[in-house]
Amino acid sequence: MPKRILIAEANALMSEVMTYILMNYGYEVFTTNTGTGVFEHIKTDHPDLLILDALLPGINGSEICQLIKLNKGTSRLPVIMCLDDDSIDDALNHKGAPDDVLRKPFDMNCLIEKIEHQLAA
Repeated sequence: MPKRILIAEANALMSEVMTYILMNYGYEVFTTNTGTGVFEHIKTDHPDLLILDALLPGINGSEICQLIKLNKGTSRLPVIMCLDDDSIDDALNHKGAPDDVLRKPFDMNCLIEKIEHQLAA
């Protein structure tokens, strides 16, 4: 059974490109462009990993990640947060931090490596 990845990305083109690449690597992919969509997909699709844009409309990625990581039912869900700025150190050094971060723009090979690392953990 293929691993299931949820992509929460505000940029539709970025989401489409990541989906295409991840599907070619054999992953089952779900997408959303809203913070509330993340929680809906977690409940219904039970992803094995979440790729989370830090700048989603409504509730931002850091808040979403914190809610996921501080909830007993979802705390083990690996989260890779995608950032547009240099706040990587800040993103990893707080309660409810993601498991890894990726600075945009990023190389897709780097994304695949981070996904494989998180899914193997």
